[in-house]
Amino acid sequence: MDPTASSAALAAASAASAAPAASTLGTPAGAALWTLDALRGADPLLGLALIVIVAVIAGDAVQRWTRLPRTCGHMLVGAIASPLALRLIDRTDLDPWKPLLDLAVGVLVFELGSRVRLRWLIDNRWLTAQSLAEALLAGLAVTAVLSWFGAPAASAALAGAIAMSTSPVITMAVLHERQTRGQVTERLLTMTALNSVLAVLAVKVWRVFASGAVGGSDSGSDWLIALTNMVYVICGSFLLGAALAMLLKTLSRPNRDSGSTAVLQLGLLVVAALLAVQWTLSPLLALLIGGTIARARLGHRLIVTPQLGTAGAALTVLLFVSMGLLATVDGFRQVWHWVLVIIVARALGKGLAVAAFTRVSGLGWRQSAALVLALMPMSQTALLLSHSTYGWPTDSPGIDGGIWQALLIATTLLQLVGPILTQVGLVRVAGESPQQA
Repeated sequence: MDPTASSAALAAASAASAAPAASTLGTPAGAALWTLDALRGADPLLGLALIVIVAVIAGDAVQRWTRLPRTCGHMLVGAIASPLALRLIDRTDLDPWKPLLDLAVGVLVFELGSRVRLRWLIDNRWLTAQSLAEALLAGLAVTAVLSWFGAPAASAALAGAIAMSTSPVITMAVLHERQTRGQVTERLLTMTALNSVLAVLAVKVWRVFASGAVGGSDSGSDWLIALTNMVYVICGSFLLGAALAMLLKTLSRPNRDSGSTAVLQLGLLVVAALLAVQWTLSPLLALLIGGTIARARLGHRLIVTPQLGTAGAALTVLLFVSMGLLATVDGFRQVWHWVLVIIVARALGKGLAVAAFTRVSGLGWRQSAALVLALMPMSQTALLLSHSTYGWPTDSPGIDGGIWQALLIATTLLQLVGPILTQVGLVRVAGESPQQA
């Protein structure tokens, strides 16, 4: 994660709040307040707040009329307001909101970690093999096929590393809404957590090799610096996550009500995320590990309120609206073949890995198909947390612009349909319900 992410976003937020009048000056002269031109020139903070209100209404309507997840309505409203359609808000207008969006991601990632049962991975070694295989084979498939079709090796490797992960925010949002229980749901949680960790590690390893490949005469020192940073980030994030879990265990009391517990957990998450940024660690890795260790140490005594209460739910709506606003299909005609390669190779990699360990890990074929569908949403978390702004600069060493754009488009498409695929897999194919044990 970019160590300047939160500081840059906070500075942007201060600048935006200090000059609200300057934003309104951009409204065309003589335009009525209700016109599209006036909305485009309005204060982006006010505009995004209004869009969130519309998204909540749209999400409820989508769920009531179509039985699709509310998140589809949230992202759809964001996409309509984005430069893809009405251009009400630019992607860079989200910069002042970045600390809140990062916190929303952190809340869902911590909750995901708290629902992972490490003992299950130890007891069922074939499940562990299946979880590792679905991530690694998806990444290798994307890397190999992109390279076979002529993509630069470094760019193909980065695309493969990011393609390993399933979106933790989509997974948790759908589970909050459908409240499914069963084998497929539990495996989805475990695999999403594990492939998110592997994706972070793979991106760090990629940066080490990319620094050595493009460093020129100083490639030796660049490679050593990148390697040292990778070790520091991984070890430091693990220790910070462990400290978060221990502190949560110490402060947790059996007689504390759920409201105060949610506030306590949210406060600890904020502190951990800020420390991770201050110490140039990975908030994603720290919070995920923190939730996992907290579950292992506290067991059933750990009660994590979904989305950590009402505040977390509001942040989640804002996050999905922002994901719609960040949707991009720019340059699709030029890179459509790369987009197709990424999506198909990733799906085949995950599907083959899950199928290979279906019987030995104790899963049926119908459940296996459901799990593959639920794993399809591609994670934009690494992209959301890797830059200080939402302009998506191609500042990584050795990355090809076309492959980078194809990766953004593939992520956009898989996230827009992701909630539908996850719900279909869990509810329609696997047939899991809230009453199922």
